[in-house]
Amino acid sequence: MSTPVRVGIIICDRYHTCAGGKCLRALRARDGAFAPYKDRDVELVGYTTCGGCPGGNIEYAPEEMKKNGAEVIHLATGLLVGYPPCPHIDAFRRFIPEKYGMQVIVGTHPIPQKYFLTHDACGTWQDEAWKPLLEATLADEATRLAYD
Repeated sequence: MSTPVRVGIIICDRYHTCAGGKCLRALRARDGAFAPYKDRDVELVGYTTCGGCPGGNIEYAPEEMKKNGAEVIHLATGLLVGYPPCPHIDAFRRFIPEKYGMQVIVGTHPIPQKYFLTHDACGTWQDEAWKPLLEATLADEATRLAYD
């Protein structure tokens, strides 16, 4: 394998007690937003919350992760599937590269089917603006079921 890509994960503070099981599983399996690393070693160098709305930790956590070698920040899938989805995710996605020069990927693990069905029924993700935000995590039904 090549030089590892070093990543940091930022989760929604609503899930601050999350142990990261789905994110870490997807990282190991290179599922969801980690699929582009399928032929690379990956080193997780940071895992934290956004700090709660409106995301105060977004100002500081990426800097600490960068000091630990992070090249890419993944905004966890929980920011997409929580209800309502994070209203600040697009601002985070734009701020981190501007402030820290780091790549940002929206998503970690594939969206679980139960969340997909709820958001589909509620029409949450109907707006075209959601397409690029969901792209890395909107897997096929079998994969979504595997992450339920």
